[in-house]
Amino acid sequence: MSMPDAMPLPGVGEELKQAKEIEDAEKYSFMATVTKAPKKQIQFADDMQEFTKFPTKTGRRSLSRSISQSSTDSYSSAASYTDSSDDEVSPREKQQTNSKGSSNFCVKNIKQAEFGRREIEIAEQDMSALISLRKRAQGEKPLAGAKIVGCTHITAQTAVLIETLCALGAQCRWSACNIYSTQNEVAAALAEAGVAVFAWKGESEDDFWWCIDRCVNMDGWQANMILDDGGDLTHWVYKKYPNVFKKIRGIVEESVTGVHRLYQLSKAGKLCVPAMNVNDSVTKQKFDNLYCCRESILDGLKRTTDVMFGGKQVVVCGYGEVGKGCCAALKALGAIVYITEIDPICALQACMDGFRVVKLNEVIRQVDVVITCTGNKNVVTREHLDRMKNSCIVCNMGHSNTEIDVTSLRTPELTWERVRSQVDHVIWPDGKRVVLLAEGRLLNLSCSTVPTFVLSITATTQALALIELYNAPEGRYKQDVYLLPKKMDEYVASLHLPSFDAHLTELSDDQAKYLGLNKNGPFKPNYYRY
Repeated sequence: MSMPDAMPLPGVGEELKQAKEIEDAEKYSFMATVTKAPKKQIQFADDMQEFTKFPTKTGRRSLSRSISQSSTDSYSSAASYTDSSDDEVSPREKQQTNSKGSSNFCVKNIKQAEFGRREIEIAEQDMSALISLRKRAQGEKPLAGAKIVGCTHITAQTAVLIETLCALGAQCRWSACNIYSTQNEVAAALAEAGVAVFAWKGESEDDFWWCIDRCVNMDGWQANMILDDGGDLTHWVYKKYPNVFKKIRGIVEESVTGVHRLYQLSKAGKLCVPAMNVNDSVTKQKFDNLYCCRESILDGLKRTTDVMFGGKQVVVCGYGEVGKGCCAALKALGAIVYITEIDPICALQACMDGFRVVKLNEVIRQVDVVITCTGNKNVVTREHLDRMKNSCIVCNMGHSNTEIDVTSLRTPELTWERVRSQVDHVIWPDGKRVVLLAEGRLLNLSCSTVPTFVLSITATTQALALIELYNAPEGRYKQDVYLLPKKMDEYVASLHLPSFDAHLTELSDDQAKYLGLNKNGPFKPNYYRY
């Protein structure tokens, strides 16, 4: 039985007819405009060739001349806040003063301070625990008399930490631990607030060490505390200013690389001050290294390459907390993930998590992405780079820039082509291209940003470690490297629970006695592995 034709609604047929006539008229008008438009040849600027120049370390100018204005900066409209003429002059050659008349700083452009202040205020909204610590302790001023020299990433989140330290009574001088991770507007805001900050995005190697030296070498001011990320500041003070180093009351270090250097000094009997290993604290390992990298690895890769991960073959070198976070994110997007490991325990964890553990040589010809996160050196060598497929992406999620042998790529037979901020195509004579991100430096903070909440956890841990070392009675800490006390780790975690409206269960007296615990903690022994 056939269905009767649908009856048109009254008036609708006429409306459809009129709409069709209007559409045809617009189409004709558009086509007529296009056919009459004169043909123009697209012109490319002559100075585009500067982006293909081979990078060198000579002079103060870095490869990323006006790169700080790109879309991969910490804010999307960076160019509108940056005077392009400023890029022609190194910040070291500028004479700048803040509104109070002070010139005790060196940043890209002090005029960006107002915008940087807004960035810091936004970060404060998701760093409630650190702000809570600031409010609780600023009356007591536990860091009164502390002169802290710091070398960390200079972002809105670390600015909240620096201003917290100042609110607790400390005097601070600061430089950047990474030549690409500084948010220029934030550095300007800190300088405007009176912090002696020496940093800008795109420093050269010479600039990097100059900034550190300016922080340490100041007439009438001598540091008594160090907050480091990577060990470069500690190394500089130890080598260049041994008398200053001997008078330091404590060092707080938050990276694998920096902690390794501290243990080397301690083993050699050359560490003459107590140091706190924040990197291996639970709140740093589990939250900054694992959860932070799980989110920021994708952010950094997508901002720089626009790559789609579904079906891509990725090898992650290292299955520590950073590697675990990276692999979880990549696997969730459908990537085929391989792991390289030297530690049988970590390798077994990778296998149980569903990853195949291989040697890098076994998969280097077929993978689309190579990610290093070991804290070691020469993990990816020139031999590996020579064997990679065309368009393979190579990046580093470890702190230092030693994991990828970038130096071996700076040879006459290879051509470097800068295609966008922090993205270089290294071209072999046969035309093969390897996509190198951030010149082998830390991907997430060089090419994107990281979650503010996680940095709040790390920053609170660092602040408490500084307070502990500075106020510890003589003899509590000897000339060695110490882990953060368990009780302090638990306190940092408890400060962040209200953000989730989380409610802890309390032990009864009988339960606490049965477990042999104090009702208020610590709840786990130091050897417990979370």
